[in-house]
Amino acid sequence: MKTLNALPKIMAILFFIIAISSCDEDFNTIGADIVGNEDLLTLPYESNNIIAYSRILDPVQTNIVPVHNMGVYNDHVFGKSTSNVITQLVLTETDPIFGDTLGHPISLQSVILYIPFYSNATLEGEGEDEMTTYTLDSVYGNQPINISIYESGYYLRDLEPDSNFEESQLYYSNQSSLFENSLLELIDEIEDFAPSDEGYIIVDGEGDEETETLVAPGLRVNLPLQFFQEKILDQEGEQVLSSNNNFKEYFRGLYFDVESNTEDGSLFIFNPEFANITINYNFQSPKEDENGNPVLDDEGNQIIETVDEDYVLNFGGVSLNTFTNELPQNIIGDIENPDLVNGEESLYVRGGEGILTVIDLFSGLDSDEDGVSDELDSLRQREVLVNDANLKFYVDQDKITGGSTEPERLIIYDLDNNTVLTDYFLDTTSGNEPLEAVTTHLGRLERGSDNLGEYYKLRLTGHISNLINKDSTNVQLGLMVSQNVLISGFHVVDSLTNPAGPLPRIKEVPRSGVISHEGTILFGNNTSNEDKKLKLQISYLNPN
Repeated sequence: MKTLNALPKIMAILFFIIAISSCDEDFNTIGADIVGNEDLLTLPYESNNIIAYSRILDPVQTNIVPVHNMGVYNDHVFGKSTSNVITQLVLTETDPIFGDTLGHPISLQSVILYIPFYSNATLEGEGEDEMTTYTLDSVYGNQPINISIYESGYYLRDLEPDSNFEESQLYYSNQSSLFENSLLELIDEIEDFAPSDEGYIIVDGEGDEETETLVAPGLRVNLPLQFFQEKILDQEGEQVLSSNNNFKEYFRGLYFDVESNTEDGSLFIFNPEFANITINYNFQSPKEDENGNPVLDDEGNQIIETVDEDYVLNFGGVSLNTFTNELPQNIIGDIENPDLVNGEESLYVRGGEGILTVIDLFSGLDSDEDGVSDELDSLRQREVLVNDANLKFYVDQDKITGGSTEPERLIIYDLDNNTVLTDYFLDTTSGNEPLEAVTTHLGRLERGSDNLGEYYKLRLTGHISNLINKDSTNVQLGLMVSQNVLISGFHVVDSLTNPAGPLPRIKEVPRSGVISHEGTILFGNNTSNEDKKLKLQISYLNPN
């Protein structure tokens, strides 16, 4: 790691030695001769030619993601947001036989919905005092919410018919009314649910055979038996259970409708791959030994035993979020008419169907009208060697709540081509855990001693070097909150709801931003606070 970090410095020194040996020209900066002065080999440079402003996003694609949100979250700055979920269910085994092949009647015991939270387990104590405790991750707020679970009547397609079924069907964050208009039976209502870090102890067996299993924290509730008796168990042998395609047409999925009776609520992020519904049942069956022979009692009668079984329906197929945001009018007013010439005093970023900031670098005068600013032309002509380049986004703590509600990570990307910057691929920290990954390029929020966020430092060394030395196109950059910078890919922004407008269309946003719910406010390029003004800072060697 240290060797990799030192490589740019070694290359810079090598370049300097070669330049000295191959020509007689001195290295010069404005008004200063630096030949022989080791302290001035790397020159600082600041570009104030930046235009930055924020945009409220149109609805965003929310299917084909690794995680979903569920709940109600009140940011107290960006307002209340509600995240509902619709998901298909899939059979773990097709053509299931419930019970035994002899046709003994079964008795449904319980139907349990389980959506695990992200959590970390810690084993404490020893011997009889040993216990497991959990620390929750990606759970926000602790106020109760109400969750209504419906059978969905809307068929979620995998493929888009208009593309001759060659492209994935996309679903968007604003389609809650579409799904809610097709709701069927209300399966269950969960009232006053609040996330807890307590696990669940599951007891199996009786007497000496009793066992206890600890299940990690999550949303775990008993669902009504009659619905699943009729919907699943009574369909044994029918075509609807013969394949998952048939099943998804027959039982089109679940819709989780969430609300909060208070200003606050709670929200959790979960992986649908680990969520399921377990149907527990039992039946009476003649007991047999390991060779299949009847086991008899003292009177010669075959023993009848109770056999416990379960059948699992997994969350699978198509699943997505719908978002409802109650964005305050003052923030809407600050964003809806951005200054495209001078940039803005404040910049807003928020995940989900949220807010994105647009950044134009080297936006100054273009005297020769070649499409490249005079500043960038000058840097290219001087052939400067970039050692480091960064944008430092200072947090405006006077406008946000601060503390634990502040997002830890931001992501910056090529807004014109919908791709991450070259620095993302060059970052040697990409193998770390998500919170500490890609931190050379996308630095974490730097906090002060009061735990309030001070700034995000995003390094664009490779991107700026390519702009100067390889004549790369000076593309617009997009800035958004990221829940996990390791989650790759981009999601489409729906243009059908707003087909025309005065501002350029934002076509795609990072997937890792879509699954985030947090937001923050930053100082812009046009702020009067000179110390916290957005600037492009570059350090370089000038070979001329």
